[in-house]
Amino acid sequence: MPTASTRVPQQERSRATQARLLEATVDCLVEHGWSGTTTTVVAARAGVSRGAQLHHYPTRATLVTAAVAHLAERRAEEVRTEAEALPAGPQRLDRVIDLLAAAFTGPLFVAALELWVAARTDPELRDALVPLEARVGREMHRLTVGLLGVDERRPGVREAVQATLDLLRGLGVANLLSDDSARRTALLHTWKRQLATLLTPDAGPPEAVPPATGAAGRGTP
Repeated sequence: MPTASTRVPQQERSRATQARLLEATVDCLVEHGWSGTTTTVVAARAGVSRGAQLHHYPTRATLVTAAVAHLAERRAEEVRTEAEALPAGPQRLDRVIDLLAAAFTGPLFVAALELWVAARTDPELRDALVPLEARVGREMHRLTVGLLGVDERRPGVREAVQATLDLLRGLGVANLLSDDSARRTALLHTWKRQLATLLTPDAGPPEAVPPATGAAGRGTP
């Protein structure tokens, strides 16, 4: 019967195997797209046996959605860490938007977009992806509210935050086929000024706003 001392290394090896599979899956999605990200290719890239891969993730849909969830959590933590160095005052909003814009042009966004497109015609992938993207979208929305230090009970604040995320998502898509950094920089410069006005507290008390639905719940990598 395995002792506690033998179970711990086994658990550590299992976590290490899962981490290698998840990282390899994201790399494959970025480099080869959904069609090229087969479980066989992922297992080989991760240096993991086919049996071990099937043990942890029995289908391709479970593997890729777990990989996106893993990277989303890691990226959110990185954003929080980077945000600790952000300045206070008027410059903070500009830096927060720049920080978020980087998240919408990175490997997580590319990998997630591959899955969004594939899920349109793949029912199994769609069933696995929709709840994940809803959760990731809500977490990204909450993270943005926290970084900006705004009060969503004020009218218009929730919509302004979501409009920012929608804008960043669209600019990220535009950047996929060619370098769109110049246009993105110009548009964000204008939006930062508009957003600062929208988020400026008014003199009246905050009004109650119903829980986020619709766009605020959509997935955001």
